[in-house]
Amino acid sequence: MNKYRTHNCSEIGEKEIGKVVHLSGWLHRKRDHGNLLFIDLRDHYGVTQCVIENNSTFFPILERSKPESVIKIIGKVIKRSSETENPDLKTGKIEISVQSVEILSNAKELPLPVFGEQDYPEDIRLKYRFLDLRRDEMHKNIILRSKVISFIRSEMLKLGFLEYQTPILTSSSPEGARDFLVPSRLNPGKFYALPQAPQQFKQLIMVSGFDKYFQIAPCFRDEDARADRSPGEFYQLDLEMSFVEQEDIFKVVEKLMVNLFKHFSSKKILNEKFPRIPYAESMKKYGTDKPDLRNPLIIHEITDLFKREDVKFDIFKKLVKSGSVVRAIITKDTKDKPRSFFDNIDKWAKEQGASGLAYFTIEQDTKIKAKGPVGKFFSEDSLNELMKSCNAEIGDSIFLACGKEKEVEKILSLARDKIAKELGIIDKDQFAFCWIVDYPMYEFDENSKKIIFSHNPFSMPQGNINNLDFKKPLEIKAYQYDIVCNGVELSSGAIRNHIPELMYKLFSVAGYKEKDVNTKFSGMINALSYGAPPHGGIAPGIDRIVMLIAGKENIREVTLFPMNQNAQDLMMQAPSDVDEKQLKELGIKKDIKKN
Repeated sequence: MNKYRTHNCSEIGEKEIGKVVHLSGWLHRKRDHGNLLFIDLRDHYGVTQCVIENNSTFFPILERSKPESVIKIIGKVIKRSSETENPDLKTGKIEISVQSVEILSNAKELPLPVFGEQDYPEDIRLKYRFLDLRRDEMHKNIILRSKVISFIRSEMLKLGFLEYQTPILTSSSPEGARDFLVPSRLNPGKFYALPQAPQQFKQLIMVSGFDKYFQIAPCFRDEDARADRSPGEFYQLDLEMSFVEQEDIFKVVEKLMVNLFKHFSSKKILNEKFPRIPYAESMKKYGTDKPDLRNPLIIHEITDLFKREDVKFDIFKKLVKSGSVVRAIITKDTKDKPRSFFDNIDKWAKEQGASGLAYFTIEQDTKIKAKGPVGKFFSEDSLNELMKSCNAEIGDSIFLACGKEKEVEKILSLARDKIAKELGIIDKDQFAFCWIVDYPMYEFDENSKKIIFSHNPFSMPQGNINNLDFKKPLEIKAYQYDIVCNGVELSSGAIRNHIPELMYKLFSVAGYKEKDVNTKFSGMINALSYGAPPHGGIAPGIDRIVMLIAGKENIREVTLFPMNQNAQDLMMQAPSDVDEKQLKELGIKKDIKKN
């Protein structure tokens, strides 16, 4: 028999009444009733209530033990009285009458409580993560993560995929985020890079003749932290398939996501066949390529309205003449909202760095008119045209933004979410997936004043590859796609370019010479030269998937040992200084100027 326990703290029930059991776990909490001391004993599996009388020789031991001490209890299972049963516990119909106690490990005074789910400062939670993870909600999140990964593995195998592992030490990539570099002791002055993703390796697996690959892959990127992105490292479901088109990838991923989210959540999936939204359409209708489709608000293009003679809103009209656009959000039946609602949205927009949001509400007495600060500038005919083009009705309100297209897209994307939350019109019991497709192959970078790749440089362009118009590169679309759920980008993917000659042409548009491609992507370009199948893939983020299923807004709530916003591990005190001897072995000398 195991000397620590005969049962865990969730599996004792009425059938064990009268038996003597051994339990071990953490002292979750104590309740002193004078002549009786009640102990909640907790392990990974659950909680069992134990009770000891004050005449027991072990009473003083438990009385002075601090919460979170690890103890072993031997006792008899007895039935609770009906009025003391706890339906919230699996073991709620019984308790343990303590016969003996052994302290296995004493706990010091706690820097944060484990019992209860009250908020605590993030730096304390991360420094004492091992305590934070004992808390019920955090513990359940990490268990959920494990089960999600196991489910994904099972489903991928059912779909005919095989799991392969790719290298962690590899070469630096000139594209994407900053690399984490690892100095090579055996090759002085040279560095490995930790993979930002197994992108090139998974393509090489396809070139090697394997048909369907997947991996729960660790990825390393030297990026700033966000709520939906951990600094340093994250995990993704990396997959790649040979002899496929875009739709083949979609079928596999949709089936996986529907099965996964149905298995772990009771929330409704809005469309089990995910909508395909072209990138350009998404930017116009939602202001972003990460739209939350639970939000019914749509952005409308109304620039032409401000070319009418009977619209007297001169500020916007002058901007439109200089090339600005005007777009609007319609809120349904908001005529009874107080002025403060609209003013607060306008004030909020200014806090986001915009010039604000103009607004008015459509009303009707003897004629149709606009009520609000800018309503007087619109004639009845112009309002009729606006209502027709935007599907607006009497009683609806209009929020307007004018400026450069990118600026308008940014503020109205944020405003769309802000207004929907204020109105309470987002259904939080839904998962709304979609595909964003038809990304442009290139974009013009305002900083460098050059044409750059907009997405993944290894993607296959759309259209007849023998007849692409490289004189108009910004019109070339690619077989690139993102999968989005509830406004969270889960992944980017693409059908890959497997033709070396085409790759040289595509890279030349972005300023790469043939020798640059051969140098920076030597492994890839060399492999493609020996017969490569058409292939494609995607890599949904594990952390973001679990975050959505768990209903959390911060990725650190579903990650075992995350870093803080400054990419520091407060618990392990990383990054840290290293010994001079280690640096000497690596041929590295620090040259850091102090402030």
